[in-house]
Amino acid sequence: MVPVLLVLLLVLLLFGAGFAIKILWWIALAVLIMWLLGFLFRSTGSGGSRGRWYRW
Repeated sequence: MVPVLLVLLLVLLLFGAGFAIKILWWIALAVLIMWLLGFLFRSTGSGGSRGRWYRW
């Protein structure tokens, strides 16, 4: 009985980790797309030149 529970626990952990990693990949892809759009469509500065592409 204990080995069956250990195997089920291992399967549950691996499934959860795989799902979490897949979600993190989608979040990273969305952040990358937003960063690229911000880089491409940044506003111009007061002198007509483009400002810095970062905020800090």
